[in-house]
Amino acid sequence: MRILFINVQCGAGSHGKIAAGQAEEFVRNGHEVRIAYSREPHTHSDYAVKIGSVADVYLHALMTRLTDRHGFFSRGATRRFLAWADEYNPALLWLHNIHGYYINIELLFTWIKSRPQMKVYWTLHDCWAFTGHCAYFTFAECEKWRTHCGNCPQRHAYPASFVDCSYRNYEDKRRLFTGVKDMTLITPSQWLADLAGQSFLREYPCEVRHNEIDRSIFRPVQGDFRERYGLAGKKIVLGVANRWEPRKGLKDFVRLAGLLDPEKFQIVLVGRKEDALPEGILHIPRTNNQQELAQIYSASDVLFNPTYEDNYPTVNLEAEACGTPVVTYDAGGAPETVHREDSCVAACGDVDAAKCAIERLCEGDR
Repeated sequence: MRILFINVQCGAGSHGKIAAGQAEEFVRNGHEVRIAYSREPHTHSDYAVKIGSVADVYLHALMTRLTDRHGFFSRGATRRFLAWADEYNPALLWLHNIHGYYINIELLFTWIKSRPQMKVYWTLHDCWAFTGHCAYFTFAECEKWRTHCGNCPQRHAYPASFVDCSYRNYEDKRRLFTGVKDMTLITPSQWLADLAGQSFLREYPCEVRHNEIDRSIFRPVQGDFRERYGLAGKKIVLGVANRWEPRKGLKDFVRLAGLLDPEKFQIVLVGRKEDALPEGILHIPRTNNQQELAQIYSASDVLFNPTYEDNYPTVNLEAEACGTPVVTYDAGGAPETVHREDSCVAACGDVDAAKCAIERLCEGDR
């Protein structure tokens, strides 16, 4: 069987790694697989099919900023890709992230609907498919997606725009994304499955398939992290994010730093950041070295994940796999990712409760 995946990345980034892992499994079972992608780098050249160019991505992003019509540009790149896809003639199409400034959703779904014999899976990694603009809406406390988007309160959030076209985007997405003959939605969390079932995508069956991590990498390991940073004798409270921003709870970490005893505790944040951090918080730039990250998890006493909106945060899974308990907020699919008896879930924004849980977890020696 010929199978075609479409995702913004191939083998890189969390979603790209998921798609590549699925492709490898299909190949082992004797199927022919391609992954259509846009963003470099890619790590699976045997599967990779490029959509457009870097210039196409930048132009799509610019036009999105000017018009708020994310997903409706890249027409030439999409036509060329679909001409190739017609010749490839997949029996199964598996969509992952189709946002990211690289493909035209109108052309794509018109092509999908012209092939009623083709089975379609669509793994949703966020809420973008059923909103008029945003990928998440819980931090903004917006419920417009339930009825009809318009006058968007998050037009400056990804995919950022100077203007608001959320009403038209919602109409067009509902028209394009509904009516596919044989499509199944897949979500990493029950939380997202429940939201999709309340949206205009409710006509499709939806399966929950939790994301997995590589437990050959994320396991308790020895390292020199404490020695390198002079943290011997300290209780390490770790935070990990791709990019630290308000919805990831950066301000909550700053507040936590003022509550914990600096003689006993050290907060360590891993990931990109824009704002300056107060004295007492150790920042480590984002690392793509998973082995190094496993050492940091293993050396830490607790992972604090104060995310305010998330689908299925794998950092919680990674920490627990390395033997480190987790304190996370009751946000999105985060509670579905904690399994240790000593891990716990706090109400969103309740830094005092998180502090008490962290101190309790750090009472004994690990």
